[in-house]
Amino acid sequence: MNMDYTQLPQALQRLFAEADEKLAGRPKLLAMFKRCFANTLETTTKRMGDGSTFVITGDIPAMWLRDSSAQVRHYVPLAAQDAELQRMIEGVVRRQMMYIGIDPYANAFNESANDQRLDEDLTELNPWVWERKYEIDSLCYPIQLSYLYWKATERTELFDEQFRSALRRILQLWETEQRHGEMSLYRFQRFDCPPTDTLRNEGKGMPVNYTGMTWSGFRPSDDACVFGYLIPANMFASVALGYMAEIADVVYKDARLHQAALKLKEEIDFGIETYGTILHPKYGKMYAYETDGFGNYHLMDDANVPSLLSIPYLGYTSTDNQTYRNTRHFILSTDNPYYYEGKAASGIGSPHTPDRYIWHIALSMQGLTAEEPQESLQLLDTLLATDADTGFMHEGFHADDPKQFTRPWFAWSNSLFAEFVHGLMKQGAFD
Repeated sequence: MNMDYTQLPQALQRLFAEADEKLAGRPKLLAMFKRCFANTLETTTKRMGDGSTFVITGDIPAMWLRDSSAQVRHYVPLAAQDAELQRMIEGVVRRQMMYIGIDPYANAFNESANDQRLDEDLTELNPWVWERKYEIDSLCYPIQLSYLYWKATERTELFDEQFRSALRRILQLWETEQRHGEMSLYRFQRFDCPPTDTLRNEGKGMPVNYTGMTWSGFRPSDDACVFGYLIPANMFASVALGYMAEIADVVYKDARLHQAALKLKEEIDFGIETYGTILHPKYGKMYAYETDGFGNYHLMDDANVPSLLSIPYLGYTSTDNQTYRNTRHFILSTDNPYYYEGKAASGIGSPHTPDRYIWHIALSMQGLTAEEPQESLQLLDTLLATDADTGFMHEGFHADDPKQFTRPWFAWSNSLFAEFVHGLMKQGAFD
């Protein structure tokens, strides 16, 4: 099916012309790359009257702080030479910072103060809030998007006082959640639901020990944490705090914010490396997925990002770090309870979706973090073979039958696939 992309920003049209040449010998890949790369702009973004940008996830009419960042990240490298993309991305960030100012514990928001949501949870609700599951990564993603955009374009217009106020609120929240049991007022309960949709212990979550890390109620899957210190999310927070410190120093000349961000980053890093690793009898020193600081660990990985698989993509450490390599060997094996091997594919899934469902996000992330080009190209072939002839990526698909899948319209998955393919193009993988 031929698509009309002439209404897209000029930067995308130039990229697609380049793809027409580089991917000419792979017509399915060419068509899927274009569709997935354009999907967020064509179907999920809405320019608001105040100049901000509202972004739905796809089939859910709410804006997740996480998804809205991940859905537009692949446009950042093109933004320096395209004013339309600049307006869109800066609009996303402004909307996100407005939402953080309303409630930094919320993960998803409405387009207006319309009081819409799927569940009436027992927590502090606000008409703007679609869902109030507190997830560390919800606050990391807007910082990451802003920083990467700044570095790609050298534009600082988005770093206004609303942005600085949001950074301060994020910092204060993460400091509070270092001592969740003693200092936090956050509670969340949902009734008549699976255990993964609510927090135990009267909405407080199970007890945690002080480690230096910051507590999270829920994972990026929106499932409840088993133990409150989610290691990949704390890694993402460490990276985001480094970005925050640089923005505070270079843009705002704010010494107090700069120093406070670096102090918290050091404490979280110490907690990760001291409490977040285990010595596995088979894999050696590796990262746990979760811990409570009392010596209990959850060994697994989930397809949603931040994940243990995504550690180099997040910027916490490199692919040649031995602890990461050991962790990668574990999570890409059946010792990870959510790694599935099937007739159609092998890869990481999630307790958020049915048993033996592999996520396209995890396959794209495995490719983005692969050290060997051959692994990346094999994963690309798997992605192309498991789209169920839809031309798009999905959430999860059955390891034995890709025609059984969840969420046919999931923009984050399309964006990450597009970023993966664009990266391979820049590496010359198709020359």
